[in-house]
Amino acid sequence: MPITADMTIPEKRVAIDSLILERWACPRCKTSHLQERDRRVICESCEASFATYRGIPLFLEPNSVSNATDYVHEVSVIVLTLNEEKNISVLLQDLKQTLQKMNVSHEIIVVDGGSKDKTAEVARSCGAQVIHQKEQGYGQALNEGFSVSRGRYVLTMDADLSHPAGFVEHLWQARSKGEVIIASRYVPGAKFQAPAFRKILSRVLNVVFARVLSIPVKDMSSGFRLYRKEVLQGVKIQGKNFEALEEILIKVHTNGWRIGEVPFHYAPRVDGKSKARLIEFGICLLKTLKSMWALRSSIASADYDERAFNSIIPLQRYWQRSRHKAILGWAKHWKGIILDVGCGSSRIIQDLPNMVGLDVALYKLRYTRQKCSALVQASIFDLPFADKSFEGIICSQVIEHIPGGDRPFQELARVIKPGGMMVIGTPDYGRPYWPFIEGVYKRVHPNGYADEHITHYSLPSLTETLKRAGFEVLDHHYILGAELNVLARRVP
Repeated sequence: MPITADMTIPEKRVAIDSLILERWACPRCKTSHLQERDRRVICESCEASFATYRGIPLFLEPNSVSNATDYVHEVSVIVLTLNEEKNISVLLQDLKQTLQKMNVSHEIIVVDGGSKDKTAEVARSCGAQVIHQKEQGYGQALNEGFSVSRGRYVLTMDADLSHPAGFVEHLWQARSKGEVIIASRYVPGAKFQAPAFRKILSRVLNVVFARVLSIPVKDMSSGFRLYRKEVLQGVKIQGKNFEALEEILIKVHTNGWRIGEVPFHYAPRVDGKSKARLIEFGICLLKTLKSMWALRSSIASADYDERAFNSIIPLQRYWQRSRHKAILGWAKHWKGIILDVGCGSSRIIQDLPNMVGLDVALYKLRYTRQKCSALVQASIFDLPFADKSFEGIICSQVIEHIPGGDRPFQELARVIKPGGMMVIGTPDYGRPYWPFIEGVYKRVHPNGYADEHITHYSLPSLTETLKRAGFEVLDHHYILGAELNVLARRVP
């Protein structure tokens, strides 16, 4: 019988944060008769049902998380081969013994890249499922292996015995440290036996990629990994060769998943020749760097806001830090619980205590969940909180991305207590500075937010809108005369 996600390895249920439980309300009927049952939030008044994800209530419909996937095995082991007749039998026998010792249901998939020897026949005789690659290349081998795997976890390894079967258990035991676990040659306790030139080139390429792309991973080119299957859904590998390994990690990190590393002693193969061509690999990797940098720097990246705070682009770094300084200059004096609407991965929610973060993008909340626990997925048009729930609100760079009108401001006014303070930020299109800076920003950072501004505000128009919603403007601050941040108070 197929096993479901809930039937495999027991996991500690992530509780919904008490700051949310004490203030939540159904976004449909606005009553507080919500109960968490079977990892869903049920409204006892209107019978609305919402999913939860790792302690994050998902109040958007349709839900952003699909139903639990049915998995046949706990782990699928994908072994990549090409002319490994001398090694594959030894590896598979050791692998089967290790998996039996671990007492996990499993399948072993051998993806053969067109071997001219008896690799495929030997693999079948050892009980492995053999897949013959349709297209050549390391990246394609991974794509095809991932597509047929039926395990909740997917482990990838080479067949040349440089990835010993016994180490699989170490990766498995470390699976709680991240959604991807890497057997790393460059973390403390690891060893890397290889010719000097290979060690130097590998080290340089890993450092360059990690630094340029701001990926917190020491060994991006290790193919000995354990993936949680759900992180691979929607990840289409474009790299043809070994650069696919870096591509996967970048896309996984961009989607907000955690990446962990465990120290690994790498020893080179004993029999056969390596399939890696270091110079060719390095050239392919550098070509990939440009496209991956564009992805890392785009708004599609879960840590976009946090990374912009330390951006290598001077204008972007200055802008983020100026906004951070202005908002914290006001909000650090507030008392009580603060709601951050459109929190993303902003440093603000990390630097202020007693905050509840709200965003529409689950992948950003998934990243921020690593640092903050009080998070919800919801819309500013239907805030899932009871009336007068918060002493303060921060709503930075949100209102220009949504259709105009009074509804969002009325919702903000509803959930804040009388006399509560709010900071709301948006570009000021009533002045000439923002259109000029926006044009420069598009050239310097074409994957940024600039093209997504659909509603334009000025200080007078924003002041009037806030007044209609029951706020009075107390102060305002500009960044380069272009971005407007307003301090307002809810009129008692």
